Amino acid sequence: MQSLQFIEWCLENLNYWTITLLMAIESSFIPFPSEVVIPPAAYKAAAGEMNIFLVVFFGTLGALIGALFNYFLAYYLGRPIIYKFANSRLGRLCLLDEHKVQTAESYFVKKGAISTFVGRLLPAVRQLISIPAGLSKMKLSKFILYTCLGAGFWNIILAAIGYAMYSVVPKDQLMDKVNLYSSEISTGFVIIVGAVILYFIYRGVSKPKNRSEVL
Repeated sequence: MQSLQFIEWCLENLNYWTITLLMAIESSFIPFPSEVVIPPAAYKAAAGEMNIFLVVFFGTLGALIGALFNYFLAYYLGRPIIYKFANSRLGRLCLLDEHKVQTAESYFVKKGAISTFVGRLLPAVRQLISIPAGLSKMKLSKFILYTCLGAGFWNIILAAIGYAMYSVVPKDQLMDKVNLYSSEISTGFVIIVGAVILYFIYRGVSKPKNRSEVL
């Protein structure tokens, strides 16, 4: 209860430090949506109370901190302990289970290192993609780069939504609109990513034919 009150206090007193803290929480395995942080902060930026670029910067910094927590946790504890935690009572309180970790790990294995970028844009994978990166002992510099790119891109989209809403949506209706549009955007990303993967699969299959024809 006290933790929920603390989060509510942070949301009511949004500044660059509370943005960083809340986004670090969101990026770890603790269930907390970024949609309730960045758009309201961007809304305040549109009102002249904050700087929109700093909102994105500190939001991305917080996301990286949370992702690094998951990365190092998985890196040093290893697969057996991570899966044991996911199936524990505490893990269930964090909305974790073995299936979710397996899904994130399978996604990472299929897509490789780039999944740390793409995964940041997809619901249900975003918070957990750092765990398989740590389990596979992905190079830290590459992990940081892809995480910042993915988290930064997603935060820019959320910030743009919140900023644009200032002139057309009353403050008490902001969250309803944000949840609607962010959900639609997430679905769009799933479709786009799927199309890109299919394109590269098609190219990979068709290339040998082209080479044989030339020879």
